[in-house]
Amino acid sequence: MLVVLDTNVVVSGLMNETGKPGRIIDLALENRFQVAYDDRILSEYEDVLARPELHIRPARARAVIAHIELTGQQIDAIALSPGDFQDPDDLPFAEVFITATAHALVTGNLRHFSPLVEKGLAICSPAQFLERFFP
Repeated sequence: MLVVLDTNVVVSGLMNETGKPGRIIDLALENRFQVAYDDRILSEYEDVLARPELHIRPARARAVIAHIELTGQQIDAIALSPGDFQDPDDLPFAEVFITATAHALVTGNLRHFSPLVEKGLAICSPAQFLERFFP
């Protein structure tokens, strides 16, 4: 199974390892699914996870990113129209999701991906993802 993880899910998973996003990170580390990504997504993960105010252990952040790079699937994403998205930072996640024909895009901000939700695509909150794919 191929999944795109929005940065907020990775951040939440590393900040609270016992919550639903933490469970998703555990599943990724257990190779229960592959993470689809491109260079823009990896750069955002690295930049955000390094913010000192988040208090994320640097070694843990590096390990998760390295695992995604080693076991995930790097995608050469096809550009989408940016006009459909309120936040241009969400566009790489949508483009990778569409190009990879991934099974799900997991995000804590469903409304940011409303153009894809309206098309009936599998845009899931962490809870919805776990209920649907790992009941």
